[in-house]
Amino acid sequence: MPVPVPQQRAVPAAETTHGADLTLLVIEDDPAGTFTVPELPSAAGTRVRVRTARNLTEAGRLLTDDVDCILLDLDLALPTGARTDAPKDGSAHPDELATLKHILRIAPRHAVLALTAENDAERAAEAVRVGAQDYLFRGELDGRLLSRAIRYAVERKRADIAQHQLTESRLHAQENARLERGLLPTPLLQGSDLGFAALYRPGRSRALLGGDFYDTVRTPDGTVHAMIGDVCGHGPDEAALGVELRIAWRALTLAGLCGDELLSTLQQVLEHERQSEEIFATVCTVDIAPDGRRAGLCLAGHPAPLIARQGRAAHLLPYEDGGPALGLLPHARWPRRQVQLGGSWSLMMYTDGLIEGRVGPEGTQRLGQDGMVAMVNGQLDRGLGGETLLEAAVTQVQELNGGELTDDVAVLLLDRDEARIRGRGRSAARSRPGSAVPASAQRPPL
Repeated sequence: MPVPVPQQRAVPAAETTHGADLTLLVIEDDPAGTFTVPELPSAAGTRVRVRTARNLTEAGRLLTDDVDCILLDLDLALPTGARTDAPKDGSAHPDELATLKHILRIAPRHAVLALTAENDAERAAEAVRVGAQDYLFRGELDGRLLSRAIRYAVERKRADIAQHQLTESRLHAQENARLERGLLPTPLLQGSDLGFAALYRPGRSRALLGGDFYDTVRTPDGTVHAMIGDVCGHGPDEAALGVELRIAWRALTLAGLCGDELLSTLQQVLEHERQSEEIFATVCTVDIAPDGRRAGLCLAGHPAPLIARQGRAAHLLPYEDGGPALGLLPHARWPRRQVQLGGSWSLMMYTDGLIEGRVGPEGTQRLGQDGMVAMVNGQLDRGLGGETLLEAAVTQVQELNGGELTDDVAVLLLDRDEARIRGRGRSAARSRPGSAVPASAQRPPL
């Protein structure tokens, strides 16, 4: 048996805030035929198109995306088999708002007006609490009131949806921020005399974490191990792989691995975790002896660190004996080179995002390692150090580039001040019970 086509008619519309036509779906069953949609006053040439449905089955066919508002009779019966919510108190009383709840489930993005009798104000108010935008009484319904109610309901629904989307977006951003901040390392340097600073700038817009990674730990024998690396690419997959490599490096380091043995194992992790065989990672590792005066250096396709010693200009550590990036050659080797650090020094490790920015009047050249060394020497001459030095370096690279850098940038700085360490040792000695106190430091008698 063919389903009768519901009545559809166009009615002059009230003015809307956006000047576009609106579509109203009226869901109402009036056996006596006494209910009619009042004529809506015309304004500004806009219209309200009215569709009518005698039951929820017909309403389901007419509930398309172009419907802006639904006028629902709360007394309308639910279709057979429709889901109902049982009363919370376990009683057998039917849910008086079951029809409304059904509509709200199948039309979550549509504005809804509840239609009920004048003596049913309590249920009307409950309908708004459940999710309707407003309610109307049958006996008081006229064109002007209905026009105003439609416009109000549509705009309120739009505002509710926008607020909901904004809230979801903020929560999603906060969750991502917490996750990405949690993935950044916390250096394990307790008991070390070395200073530490780090700066991370991802290349992805509004991201907190990119494909670069770094870490620093102190093992029980007093050796300080530092690492910095760069997974090729800038997306979330590269960021996730960088985190995996950093965590694997920390675990291997705390387990006692170092140099070629550590990097060979790290390459196995990369080969098992990467999305394709084209993915590789560059890595630089440094292990600083407990006395802080010498270190072992391994380079896996990564730029050599920069060292600045007291009274001398900053320069790059040796890089001739480096090995290939992880993931390029199955049986590669990474020799560990011994370097002398001295008594007081600053060691800066970085990713290539810091040296690949554009320079020059037309931005046709790269800053390069030589340009970076000259830039850092200028900042050291100004007395900068620690986080201030790193911030100044990245800021100047961005200025030379003429804007934000497209590649991820990670910079790590370790430093040792021998005079500070000796002064701390003398202070500790004076504070020990029974230690001698110089005559010049003795207090006069009271």
